[in-house]
Amino acid sequence: MMNTIGRLFRLTSFGESHGVAVGGVVDGCPAGIVLSVEELQGELDRRRPGQSPLVSGRKETDRLEVLSGIFEGKTTGMPIAFMVRNRDCRPEDYEALKDVFRPSHADFTWESKYGIRDWRGGGRSSAREHVARVVAGGIARQVLQRQGIRIVAYTSQVGNVVLPEEYVPDSVMDVEKSAVRCPHSRTADKMEKLITEMQQAGDSVGGVVSCRITGLPVGLGEPVFDRFQARLAYAMMGINAAKGFEYGEGFHAAEMRGSGHNDAFAWKEGKMRTATNHSGGIQGGITNGEEVYFRVAFKPVSSIRLPQDTVTRDGKTTTLEVKGRHDACVVPRAVPVVEAMAAMTVLDFLLEAGKYGNLTF
Repeated sequence: MMNTIGRLFRLTSFGESHGVAVGGVVDGCPAGIVLSVEELQGELDRRRPGQSPLVSGRKETDRLEVLSGIFEGKTTGMPIAFMVRNRDCRPEDYEALKDVFRPSHADFTWESKYGIRDWRGGGRSSAREHVARVVAGGIARQVLQRQGIRIVAYTSQVGNVVLPEEYVPDSVMDVEKSAVRCPHSRTADKMEKLITEMQQAGDSVGGVVSCRITGLPVGLGEPVFDRFQARLAYAMMGINAAKGFEYGEGFHAAEMRGSGHNDAFAWKEGKMRTATNHSGGIQGGITNGEEVYFRVAFKPVSSIRLPQDTVTRDGKTTTLEVKGRHDACVVPRAVPVVEAMAAMTVLDFLLEAGKYGNLTF
């Protein structure tokens, strides 16, 4: 079972949704980095359940405990181990599901592959595991800030409610102004209304998280099988409920002509730049110094209260009504997870570039 992501900057996560704790070990973080545990806690607070009426009512404080790797406020270069204890576990909510395969969940495939599964909220396949990613991504983000690299993700679509393209947030603060994490107030209100309707109906709805990375140097990414966008897609598609990834013009490029999609080069302020950025900051699998922008599509949450047909482990037909505390839309809480996975991917590339170049921290 693969529980580690990254090459030089690596995260190994552990823990289950209704177990004692979730956490991780980060290896490969450069030594001597001033690291704020308070900022890491802030990242966790953005992802935790119970933060607004729009998300799961599970009441987790998500208090971060750093066990190693930080001394006198700086990284030591040794593994950074951390954990977050699960406080509001209710495994009894899932007792009736231990012999039932929930539609579109990992229950059937997990048990078929391993012969055993933790039925308490999905166990390891639960999005609760994302806690470790947010912490590791928060560490990576603080390292990247020293390099002038900024990552901002935001909700750009919920169901059929779409954020107009011209509304792009300048900072995380712009995103955090609404509970749904959409930077445009009128669109955010429509999104929140739709999510509330889904909650009341016992149903769920999907959406899209957009993300922008600025300050990247030219040259990150390796042809031909280690392209920047390929590893970015790998990281994003490893997020629970992620169903699609596109960068630059993405699927819209299929409707365009080369004359409209090509990014002409221009010499600006002593640098080679592109006049447009349809490529999304990546050409030939290598960053070109422009803003990298991409989108991740998320499916509707599988746990819904509406009756659903399914079967038990012994093949008997049954009707399932999922109880417990679940999001009607995963997108608002996925925003910091997308940022975290992007930060880890970028730092991993930077460390590789430093291994073969002149990058210093």
